Amino acid sequence: MVFASGMYMRLFLLLTLTAIFICTYGQNKAIVLPASANDSILIHSDVKDYHVKIIIDSLIFEGNKITHPNIILRELTFSENDTIRAYEFAEKLTKSRENLLNTSLFNFVTIHDSVVSDREFSHVHLHIHFIERWYLWPFPIFEISDRNFNSWMENKDFNRISYGLMLVKENMRGRMETLNLLLRFGWDETYQMSYNVPYFNKKQTFGSGFGLGFSQNHEVAYETVGNKPVTIRDNDESIYKQFYSHFNITFRHSFYDYHSVQINYNYFVFGDTLLQLNPDYSFNGITVNEYLSLQYRFVSDHRDSKPYPLRGHYFEGTLSKSGFGVRKDGDISMMEISGSYRKYFAMSKKLFFSSDWVGKISTSRNQPYFYQQGLGYGRNFVRGYELYVVDGQSYVLSKNTFKFNFVPTRVKEIGFIPTEKFSKIHYAFYLNWFIDAGYVDDFKNTEGNDLANRLLVGTGLGFDLVTYYDMVFRIEFSVNKEGEFGMFFHVANTL
Repeated sequence: MVFASGMYMRLFLLLTLTAIFICTYGQNKAIVLPASANDSILIHSDVKDYHVKIIIDSLIFEGNKITHPNIILRELTFSENDTIRAYEFAEKLTKSRENLLNTSLFNFVTIHDSVVSDREFSHVHLHIHFIERWYLWPFPIFEISDRNFNSWMENKDFNRISYGLMLVKENMRGRMETLNLLLRFGWDETYQMSYNVPYFNKKQTFGSGFGLGFSQNHEVAYETVGNKPVTIRDNDESIYKQFYSHFNITFRHSFYDYHSVQINYNYFVFGDTLLQLNPDYSFNGITVNEYLSLQYRFVSDHRDSKPYPLRGHYFEGTLSKSGFGVRKDGDISMMEISGSYRKYFAMSKKLFFSSDWVGKISTSRNQPYFYQQGLGYGRNFVRGYELYVVDGQSYVLSKNTFKFNFVPTRVKEIGFIPTEKFSKIHYAFYLNWFIDAGYVDDFKNTEGNDLANRLLVGTGLGFDLVTYYDMVFRIEFSVNKEGEFGMFFHVANTL
């Protein structure tokens, strides 16, 4: 995605703040939270008697200066005036807090209750305190097309500069809506915007989103040699142009199940140079590819924490079809089925295990170069092979990790930051050992790309820093089946 560059800028900013906070203040000034899921739930009516019931007289929200109450109520597993059995009360509070944090609207959510009476029917007032996040992220763009700044200084060609602005506005109107806007001018142009609305009906079950964009590039990868992309650059004209748009409808009936149907329009224009170098670069080897695609996606997400899950499970299944015999896509017909299942276990108070299985099957094995993706893209890679791409039409991937929490979650408040959106930070450290395996089925079996059509295995040790704004910073030391050692740095969550 084009917006990924801005995400990395935000990650760098938050990593810098995190490092300053941790290094500036000794750990003796930090609040250490227990490993329990109830670490921010203070329950005075923690009654285990099966006969006692709790009546929620009122819900009191504090700190949600921007977020609309309806968005909060949507994530709660209870409502005002509900009657709950006492032994279920703590679990419902825990699940509600996890749901609220998984919206990515808040850095902290604290729940405590006030007991009105303590008899067979206990009446309570629930207080939920929020520390909201910062929702507006503007990022300037300044990029040079040469290998580095010194190379550019030799000619000082200002025509070879890309510049612009990326803007991300989260929680629009306080209703968890998101606006993405990207304007990049100059050498490589990109104009892109999208808007997502999680709910548009009163019951907050249906949502929608749309997006469109245009980009053109002077440099693009046209083939893979030695399991690495090879690029070509045309200094005179753009050799890769794309116009794209999408519209989707989403449905979320329960807390944890999510359905999405999305239609996409794609229009590509490829330079003659690309097709001369690789006649299989596009559909039918022509300069213009235009087609519609339809995608259905189902997600069942029962993880305790989306950015760094330790307990629960996750399932995702996707069915997509490209080409419907309309416009210029009459002889384009591609169908793909992909899925992912992830399971997270707590083996002890500090030791955890996760197993992640991903797979994709394509009905058409004769795919153009720009369309196909195997392993090495996004989060789908065998650790130890980060420097390679493995092209193919179908693949399977297994990622398995043991995690040891050697520094439990700590909270610090930093006095010199004026807003609590950044001044209150939480962090934790984990050591991990991982072993991955993957296999890519490449029908074309391109000569020189020997990582396809055979088992890939990688293993190693890692060190994770988990902190606020869903940030996970990871350093990994790995070795792959080829006997190659490497050290890699990852941002965000790749497990």
